[in-house]
Amino acid sequence: MTFLKKLVPPDNWKLPVILILAVFTGLALFVINISNAPSYLGDKPETCVNCHIMAPQYATWYHSSHREKTNCNECHVPQNNIFAKYYFKAKDGLRHATIFTLRREPQVIFIKEQGRKVVHRNCIRCHEDLLTDSKLLARTTETHTFRMERDCMDCHRETPHGRVNSLSSVPWARVPLPGPVVPGWLRNIMKTKD
Repeated sequence: MTFLKKLVPPDNWKLPVILILAVFTGLALFVINISNAPSYLGDKPETCVNCHIMAPQYATWYHSSHREKTNCNECHVPQNNIFAKYYFKAKDGLRHATIFTLRREPQVIFIKEQGRKVVHRNCIRCHEDLLTDSKLLARTTETHTFRMERDCMDCHRETPHGRVNSLSSVPWARVPLPGPVVPGWLRNIMKTKD
């Protein structure tokens, strides 16, 4: 109980502490709103273009056959359990947010080694029937072992994104733009002043 009493400020400090906490809470809510943070909890592909640099990846996925069956997270996030999925999303998302906030994003995006492993496991998860079907194998089980151990992207490096080198590789791609950054209540105030 004495520990909690130490956390309560003296009477003459209560108002400034409440004001400071209110300002930080408001800023936190504004940042959550402006970054569209709740969208990252879901699996919508449009979330990936919250960062404009992902527009070529979104556009090439959108025009691939994978669009009909899967989304970005199905391939790029572990699917073995919910904890691994959200841990990976949080870790990768924080890395991306840091890079974009500090304006350190590269012109050409390359997948990291850990991401390659996740994509490889997800390729096998979805396409396992193609890898183990005896009618598709060339006479021996060696082919089966070879296919399962090799990195899928060694041969299928342009699946499903095609050849994406930079933003200029798909200059006329139409991608969904993120919503407005300014909150609606503030937009209304700005309109009334015009």
